[in-house]
Amino acid sequence: MTSRHIWRLCCRTSRPSFLSNSMWSVGGAQQKRFIDLQEYQSKKIMSENGLTVQRFRVIQSLNELDKELQDFNCDEYVIKAQVLAGGRGKGSFKRSGMKGGVKLTKDKHNIKDLVRNMLDDHLVTAQTTADGVIVRKVMVAEALDIAKEFYAAILLDRASGGPVLVLSQFGGVNIEEVAEKNPEAIKKFPLPVDSQKVETSYLQNAVRKGLDLHDDKVTMSVAKEIQNLHKLFINIDAMQVEINPLGLTPSNKVVCFDAKIQFDENAMFRQSWIKSIEEENIENEDSRMILAKKYNLNFVAMDGDIGCFVNGAGLAMATMDIIHHHGGKPANFLDVGGGVTQEGVEKAFRIITQDPAVKAILVNIFGGIVNCDTVANGLIAARHLVNVPLIVRLEGTNQQSAMKLLESVPDIITAKDLDDAAVKAIQAVAKF
Repeated sequence: MTSRHIWRLCCRTSRPSFLSNSMWSVGGAQQKRFIDLQEYQSKKIMSENGLTVQRFRVIQSLNELDKELQDFNCDEYVIKAQVLAGGRGKGSFKRSGMKGGVKLTKDKHNIKDLVRNMLDDHLVTAQTTADGVIVRKVMVAEALDIAKEFYAAILLDRASGGPVLVLSQFGGVNIEEVAEKNPEAIKKFPLPVDSQKVETSYLQNAVRKGLDLHDDKVTMSVAKEIQNLHKLFINIDAMQVEINPLGLTPSNKVVCFDAKIQFDENAMFRQSWIKSIEEENIENEDSRMILAKKYNLNFVAMDGDIGCFVNGAGLAMATMDIIHHHGGKPANFLDVGGGVTQEGVEKAFRIITQDPAVKAILVNIFGGIVNCDTVANGLIAARHLVNVPLIVRLEGTNQQSAMKLLESVPDIITAKDLDDAAVKAIQAVAKF
């Protein structure tokens, strides 16, 4: 897993990079908790809010399959493993050996074998560890042909003080690549905070310009979906809703094929149903992920043997890159945020040390918001929780006094800079 993958998974202020910071309303340093949705959950939310999605069923066991599919008849079916990881179609299952977590079939009788090979097996993709992620649910959906793919998103716009509609005639691909190669293909249209006040004619005009549509009937159908998307955005207190692709079938039916939804955690008291989604998804996560959510920390497990304890997503990625550069392998991405306390140090250690593959921990902290002395005292107090070499690099406020404090502790290895820390961590692993 590359730093780019980690950034997409973990950055607290995640947004399409073609949008400037001035267009995003999230505070940069504030620690935030985002909720990941499985595909069937996104589709259920969209359907409940008037958006058009494929017909689908969710299967949790082979015993319920026949009953669930009894009256579910399609010309073609798509069977998808439901996990919180990208790259499902190119993944593979550890037990059954089946390649691909997304399958197509026109024969209804084939569905049971495909579901059997997915359920309760571990799916390994480019965004999981070598152990993969266990599949507890499988979605069986109506497969639809797509004649044209579009991109549509609604997100908060600081400049206009409200939501903005983002459209592109090029969907079904990485929108950031479109922005880089063809920026004029991305159009933005301000929307009112009150979804009842947006005029249909305004949406139709936006759709014509943003998606380069000339068929009035199709334009009206897409505008209706955008109108419902706007209502969804407001109703669930979203910060971003991205539909990619927004598809047009050969019969000109408009369908939302996939969605990414980001919620405002400050509105959780109004959106109590989100808690049930978190509880529903928690069974698919390992104990480290569960602890990270409980402690409100950013964590992604990886396949290496050097645990990373860092404050800041950018610093975390730089740390992993340096480890790779010197021939080592990071075991995780762990961003503890701007304020590091003794309690925060203990929480981070409890998460990292649950991985038996970890043979050393590299602590890389920039003391800007936090005082380096505070971090040093926290590391010393929590050192007993760690039974592997601990390598520490501190930079910033009170750096020198903090490093002297750490150097007085025999079993803490200090480093003068990040390169030195990475080399010492790799050497510690070799001796472990």
